[in-house]
Amino acid sequence: MIPDVDNDSIVYLNGEYVRLGDARISVLDRGFIFGDGIYEVVPAYLGKPFRMEGHLARLLRSLDAVGLETGWSREDWKNLILDMLAREGRGRDVMLYLQVTRGVAKRDHPFPKGVRPTVFCMVAPFARVGEVRETGLRTISLEDIRWHRCDIKSVSLLGNVLARQAAVEAGVDDVIQFRDGLLSEASAANVWVARQGVLLAPVRDRHVLEGVRYGLLEELAQARGIPFQCRPIPRSEVAEADELMLTSATKEILPILWHDGRPVGSGRPGPVYRALREAYDEAIAAL
Repeated sequence: MIPDVDNDSIVYLNGEYVRLGDARISVLDRGFIFGDGIYEVVPAYLGKPFRMEGHLARLLRSLDAVGLETGWSREDWKNLILDMLAREGRGRDVMLYLQVTRGVAKRDHPFPKGVRPTVFCMVAPFARVGEVRETGLRTISLEDIRWHRCDIKSVSLLGNVLARQAAVEAGVDDVIQFRDGLLSEASAANVWVARQGVLLAPVRDRHVLEGVRYGLLEELAQARGIPFQCRPIPRSEVAEADELMLTSATKEILPILWHDGRPVGSGRPGPVYRALREAYDEAIAAL
């Protein structure tokens, strides 16, 4: 029995809908042996998927980037997501987790031929962020030691696990990572900087996962009249930021109010965060 998981919930696995407690894959699955697979997480509010087209686009980019052929079309993936949400049926806030691996084959590094990919999908409830909207997050700086294809939403997440564990051991909520002195991201989220009213984002390259909220925040900033720049951000600008923010599918947008043992800006949620937070809530309410 897996703790905190409803083993009676229905999941999709390779063409079948089964109880989570009955779902099984081979120990020779390349996702288990090599971490050879990708994943996607789609939040849904009251059962309605949020920014699904962006999540589908990233799913297809990740599959293409690792050469993982599935034979599935964009419409096939969309139908699976909508079907899983309909089967959940309770109209609550959930996250849909989708994982695709290269399938089951003998342990050998090259891509196997004629092997069917493993496709797994589940839906689980999640609680929207609450008081931390005001109390904010605490972070520390950390050197980014991950591989050079962080733009792929790969299931090989050991680097991210080690980063989050570093935060736990330091008694903070997360880390802000830097590669060659430039901002990359948190352990599993994008990081944003506000200086003099301008919203800054790291360059979209192979060292940063382009979160679906990346495009969303750019849209929300434009709608609220907040200047937006996507460019290299040195560690010094993070240290001197007026505001720092973190975004992810389940964390939405949160303020970072304490970094490397010092308050960020005034130590309270700032005007750029508040404007984006309000706009974000409005986008969810419009579903």
